[in-house]
This record gives sequence, C-alpha cells and structure tokens, in this order.
Amino acid sequence: MKKKIVMGAGILALASLTLAACGGKEKEAKKASDFSIEGRYEVDATKPAWQLDTKKDNKLTWYINADWLKLDWGQDMVTAKIKEDLNLDVEIITGDDTKLNTMFSGGELPDIVTLTDFNSAAAKKANTWALPLDELAKNFDPYFNEVAAQETLNWFTMDDGKTYGYPNFSNTTQDYKDNIMPVNTNFIIRKDVYDAIGQPKLDTPENFRQAMKDISAKFPDLVPFGFNPVVDNTGALEKPLQDWIGVPLETEDGEFYDRNLDEDYLTWLKTINEVYQDGNVVDDSFADDGPTFDEKVKSGKYATMLLDGISGQGGRLQEFNNANPGNEYLPIDGPQSTKGNEPTLNATGLSGWMINYVSKDAKDPAKAIQLFTYLISEQGQILTKFGIEGETFQYTADNKIEILPEIQQLQLEKPEEASKKYRLTEFLLFSHDRTNLLAAPKKDFSLKKMQEWGVGKLKPHFIIENIKPEAGTAEARSFEQIEKNWHTSLISMLRSKDSKEFDKKLDAYKKFREDNSWDDILKIQNENMAKNREKLDLDK
Repeated sequence: MKKKIVMGAGILALASLTLAACGGKEKEAKKASDFSIEGRYEVDATKPAWQLDTKKDNKLTWYINADWLKLDWGQDMVTAKIKEDLNLDVEIITGDDTKLNTMFSGGELPDIVTLTDFNSAAAKKANTWALPLDELAKNFDPYFNEVAAQETLNWFTMDDGKTYGYPNFSNTTQDYKDNIMPVNTNFIIRKDVYDAIGQPKLDTPENFRQAMKDISAKFPDLVPFGFNPVVDNTGALEKPLQDWIGVPLETEDGEFYDRNLDEDYLTWLKTINEVYQDGNVVDDSFADDGPTFDEKVKSGKYATMLLDGISGQGGRLQEFNNANPGNEYLPIDGPQSTKGNEPTLNATGLSGWMINYVSKDAKDPAKAIQLFTYLISEQGQILTKFGIEGETFQYTADNKIEILPEIQQLQLEKPEEASKKYRLTEFLLFSHDRTNLLAAPKKDFSLKKMQEWGVGKLKPHFIIENIKPEAGTAEARSFEQIEKNWHTSLISMLRSKDSKEFDKKLDAYKKFREDNSWDDILKIQNENMAKNREKLDLDK
C-alpha cells in the first residue's frame, strides 16, 4: 500500500519544535527507566508483556496527524478486541499540522504521537520529545524485538544511536526478495484492442508510436494512450515511468543520479510528445481531475494506460470487466528501456508511511510499548486486517484467511455499516504488506493478472529514500520550487508542437535549477545518500 500525505508548514513546525525542545528541561531528562512496573509483572523476553501485565483500567491518549482518519475506540470489532486484550482505553485525537504545532508549542504531548512524514521537522527532532523504543523494550517489553523488523529499527536510528519511531508499511530487503508486495504500476491494454491490432510489441519508441496510430484507426472513439491525472503532480509520467524503463537510482560511484535528465527517459518523453502531436494523446488527459479520470477508466475509454496506484482502480476495472466480459484490461510489457535496462518498480520502502512514537509525556510508557508490540505481531496484524476468526473470517483448506461471505456482502451492499461495525483494514497505524500473504486469493479479482505480471519486478529504492533537504531550510524551499517547475515543464514538454519547442522547454528547466541552488541541493542529496548507505550497511 502506497498513500501520499502532503505535509506543510515546515518552518513553523521547526520553530515550534525548537521552542518545545529547549523550553522543558524535565522533558529532556526523562528516561524510560524513570517509570516503574513493580507489582504489575516481571519482564519476560519469551512472552509479550501485554499477556503478563496485571494492571486494569489503563488509558492512553494517541494523537494522529491525519485529520481524515475517523476512529472511535471500542465501538468497532477491531478496537474493541484490542481494548479487551490489553485492558486499555485509548482517546484518539486527530488533527493537521496546525494542531500538531500547537501541541508542541504548548509543551505537553499525548502518550503516543503518529506522524505522516519521515522528513518533517517533528520526525527529525524526535529525540527531543520521544522515548527510545529500544529502551522501552529493554525495560518493559523485550518481546517487542521479536516482532519488530530489525532493518526497520536500524533505518529509524537517529544520530544518538537510538530508535524513536516505528512505521506502518515498512518493507524490508527481505520483503522485496519474498515478493510480498504486489506491483502498483502497470501498463495495461484492452483485450479487444490488443487482439484487433495484432498483439504487437510496444517496446521501442517506433513500435509504441505505430501501435497508437493503429489503435486510433481501428477504434476512433477511444483514447489510444492514457495516464494518471497530472493536474496537481506528474502522475505516472515521472518516477513511475522512470522505474518502468529501469532508469538507474544512483551513479556507479554511489552518488545522486539525475533521473529527470536521463537520456533513456527523455527519449520516451519525446516519444509521448510525438504521440501527442499525432493526436493520440489528447489535451483532456492533461486537464482531467481524479473523478473524471476514474469515470473514464470505469467506462474503458482508454485503449492503453500507464497506471500508477493501480490498486486504487481495482473496483473500476472490475466494473468494466463485468460490463464487457472478454474485453478486460490486460497487463503487457509496454515501453521498454532503449538501453536494455530492466524495470525497477517501486513499492513503499523502509520509511513506510505513518510513524508512531511514545512521547516523553507518556503516563504509562510500559502500556504504550505493549500496544506497539501487540499491533506489530501477527495476532495484531490479523485482527486489524481480517478481524476475528468465526466472526469475520475463516481459514480455507490450505490455511489461508477468507472473509466470510456475509461480511463480504455487507461490505459490498452497505460499506458504511460494515466500516462502522468492523473497521477491517482501517486501523492501519502498524499495518504491513506481509499480512497479505495470509489471505486467500479473491475470485474474479480484476488485478490478479496485473499483480502476477509484476512478480520479481520490484526493486528497493532505499538508497534514495528521504534524501531531499530538511524542511524549513533554504535548500528545501529551492527544492520545492524546482519540483513545481518540473511539473509545469514536463507537461509543457509533452504538449510541445515540435521537437524544437520540446528542447527549448527542457533547457529552460535546466536553467531554472541552476538559478535555484541546484548544486547546494545536490550536495545535500549526496550526503543523505551516504547516510542511507551507512544505515543499510552497503559498500560502494
């Protein structure tokens, strides 16, 4: 699973954190060992502490920096079961950056804090306001180390050698090797279209352009080539396309590789521009918003698509399949590298998405780390994704988990009721893709062929994770402006009337970078890549 939350107010966050960190000596001095569990339980490395703790009527506050998340503790199956197992009530508070900054400037934090940006000022300053998870585990719940991924813990280690946050959807090197994550980028084509044009290869720029012409001739009512909306960002036409054709992640010397200016990538951008000049990429594709694009996917308007985040289109693709049996969308290899590179598709990396911390203001840090252990464990993963055996799921003959038919029907017919009652897959603060391996394959699943096509094509992008300048710095502001300029430049390049105009707009982008501290940004990116290499224990 891969979601993107845009986090703002970097400067304000940095300032407020600095005030909070410097303004409270007591908070700075607080350690995990200051809290006592005497009389409650004896620490046992072979058992999770939540099974040993005798204290009743526990309560924690949990702030989640995502105001869209709606959770009401104890009112649904998932949180009610957690409450029962851990003897724990949780007051969940959600908010945005403004609320987060107010909490930090106020000086008192909830017991648990969840952030949604690894690069935020709050995350960078976590050692000033959070307790180290390694110390919490040592003092209160060593079983945490049995369920937590060591590579993830290493990735989140700060300069003081301690780890303060633990994320959801943090995929490790082994997870990539085990192919636990399905691909989320595909090049797909309608079966009737593919058959009608003779199932050609679309591998080279020449073959791709000709196939679009053939589609236009035989299916004039269809858009030959479509892609994710690009109104607010570059959609599938930047990093997903770069990954698709295997643009390198780093230079041979292990330094930053300028993927946007890669010769192979620019060749394909020019090809798409030529397809646009042929009339086979339409202007609407550059103006359509998300809902408009979704409707076109559902109706099969696009003959072919480069689709990033395809998991989010599963329902609409299934609707098209149901209405057009035998003409479903198929995954094909599509465009290929002109340099012979293999695809290096990406999934969520070690940084994950949401990052969970125990604050130094935690009233019961022992119970907090118990909750972490519970939710990371297989028991917690099964509960939050599938519910309770016999009530929401059953095991198949081959020991796979299958949601009960009546629950599936409720989810289909009354999704809001099902959500409120069960919250399956919604309590995702510690969720992990590995849990998908426990599930039985879905019948008539529109994405099955897409996912099968992608086996073995994912490659970790850990080395270039979180290398952009730190929020609030001059370089970060320049980087943001360069990204905005690339968005507009890319769209303009793809809509150029000829190759001369394409090159002119590309040159303007290069000049904009030079004028906005690109060399300073490049230095920071190389420094951060070196830090990543050290964390990953990689040799150059």
